[in-house]
Order: sequence, then C-alpha cells, then structure tokens
Amino acid sequence: LKTLLSGRTFMRFYKEHHKFYTGIDLHARTMYVCVMDNDGDVVFHKNMAATPECLQHVILPYGTDIVIGVECIFTWYWIADFCSDRSIPFALGHALYMKAIHGGKSKNDRIDSEKIAAMLRGGMFPIAYVYPRDMRATRDLLRRREYFVRHQAELFTHIENTNSQYNYNSTLTKGRMRSATYRATLPEQFGDPVAQKNIKADMFLADAFHRLILDLEQEIQRQAKTHDPFSLALLRTIPGIGEILSLVILYEIEDIHRFPNVGNFISYCRLVKCAHESAGKRVKGGNDKIGNTHLKWAYSEASVLFLRNNEPAQKLHDRLVKKYGKAKALSIIAQKLARTSYYMLKRKEPFVKTRFFQDGVSEHPA
Repeated sequence: LKTLLSGRTFMRFYKEHHKFYTGIDLHARTMYVCVMDNDGDVVFHKNMAATPECLQHVILPYGTDIVIGVECIFTWYWIADFCSDRSIPFALGHALYMKAIHGGKSKNDRIDSEKIAAMLRGGMFPIAYVYPRDMRATRDLLRRREYFVRHQAELFTHIENTNSQYNYNSTLTKGRMRSATYRATLPEQFGDPVAQKNIKADMFLADAFHRLILDLEQEIQRQAKTHDPFSLALLRTIPGIGEILSLVILYEIEDIHRFPNVGNFISYCRLVKCAHESAGKRVKGGNDKIGNTHLKWAYSEASVLFLRNNEPAQKLHDRLVKKYGKAKALSIIAQKLARTSYYMLKRKEPFVKTRFFQDGVSEHPA
C-alpha cells in the first residue's frame, strides 16, 4: 500500500529567455508594471490603470520578444486573453509558491512587480496552469453551482436541527427533503406559528436554490457536449460517478496530459500528504491548500457513492477500516479512484471492475 499512499509533487518554473521581462502586480482597478531587460536593468516602472489599452501602450516599444508574468489572483483572465490575442508569452505565477519565494521585510506594489520581473528573468518564476479560454466560463459555472448546492444543504440542515429542537417529526431527513411534495408540507408539521415562519423562510430559499441549480445544470450539460464528450462518457463508467461529478472532474482536469505521471495528479487532487524532511527527520508539514479543492471534493464524494450497492467495494472498505480506520479508508478509496480515472483518461479505456479490485495496489490500477 506504500505506492498508493505516496505522492510526488512538482514545481515548474518559467525558463524561457527573452529580451524583456514584464512583471505585473495586478489589482482589480490598477496594476504596477515593471519591464526589465535581459541585463537586469529596469527600463519601465509605473503604476497605471488595469486596462488592455494601458498594457498595450507599455509593451509596444519593446517588440515581440517579451514575456508577461502575473501572480495567480482572481483578476488574471483578461491579461491571459490579452497575451493570447497578440501571441505574447504569458506566465501565471503559483500564488502559494510565490509567497514563499519572494517574501521579504518590505513589501509594496512597486517592489512586488520588480520581483516578479526578476524571477521571470532568473528562471525562478513558479508557474501555474493557464486554463484555456473556451472552457473557463463553464468551469466557473460548475464551481458556482457547487457553492449554491452547499448553501441549499445548509438550509436543509437548519430545518433538520430545528425539528430536533422541537422534536416534532422523527421521520424528517435531508433525503426526504429532496422531494418537492414533501417540502411543501414541512411548515405545517411545526405547531408553533413562529417556528413555521422560520421553516417557511428556509424553504423559500431552498426552493429558489433548487430551481437555480437545475437551470445551471442544463446549461452546463449543453456546453459539455461540445468540449470532450468521450472523456465524460469514460468517467461515467466508474460506479458512483454520475453526471455532475464527471463534469466537475473533467472540467477541473481539462487535459489529463498536463500531468506527467499519476503521482503529480493525485497530489494536485489533494489526495496525498507529501513528506517534509530535514536532516533525515520527517516532520508534519503544511501546504495542505496547494492543489485543487474541487477535485478533492469530487473524489471524496465519489468514494462514498462508490460503496452504495457495491459488494466488492464494501468488502475492500471493511478491510481498509480494520487496518486504517474509517476516515483513512475512504481517503484511500478516493485516491484509488483518482488513480484509476487518470489511467482511464490517458489510455482512453472504460472502467474495468476486475482490475480495480485486483489484489494489492498496482502502479497501474486501471
């Protein structure tokens, strides 16, 4: 099981050489731009409005042999599109890695923009994946749907907790609340008029979220048919991964070939704890936020659904529980599902039950 529990992380740096390197400390309305030449001299350094027109005016005198680097914050989309339209190399900096590299005693926009340009020039700029423009909006819509689903679940939890406070209905569960007919009768089950008002308020918002989520899912499914329907169909052959989870996994991965090996992929999914060692001593380290939280959620959900009405999976789970406990057993199954889907997408092969449940944990479980 050591192979399953191990993971390999990788940090990639921008190594290309150019005549000019542009570092931008970007904000919603302004940006501090630093242009550095190949000798390390700053040839332009100024704060300005964050618009394509201003950026075009800055880079125009320096020709085409120039690269633009930006830290990965929520406002990077327009600069990536700006560079793509003009065939200018664009480097997106990994925010957490950059924080460790260019931290210092003094910090301001001017200093940060120059550090970004210097890291680009020195080959020490840690790059994140630049998600392609044509799939970006659909991925963001999926993430927004996940946000609404969580809020709807919180409302259902509050209704369930309120019912427990008053001890009105022992049969009230979240599962039954998925039925619109049952939800319509919920307020009347509470005797106190004020408690009824409380439940009606929750139900009003829950129904609004329900209609909104259904509308978003229809639009997402229409868009998914144009992107990669074959990979989507492959993911749905895995027991427990249905329409929504397959969409989340597909759009968060985008292209499985961007991961050199399966260790990089499961590390990106936050399904492995990487070792921290110094002087031969292993210590508990942080950096748990490095990776994709949406993939971690998707595979964690899939591991629970995988066990439903699946006797071989339940037997595997029971063996893992005896050895590692419940929480870690589900984590191992989630990681195994991620490894399996990695090889399925790489090889363009559907899920094979016998391979998944073969004895031991092979390097190629799919």
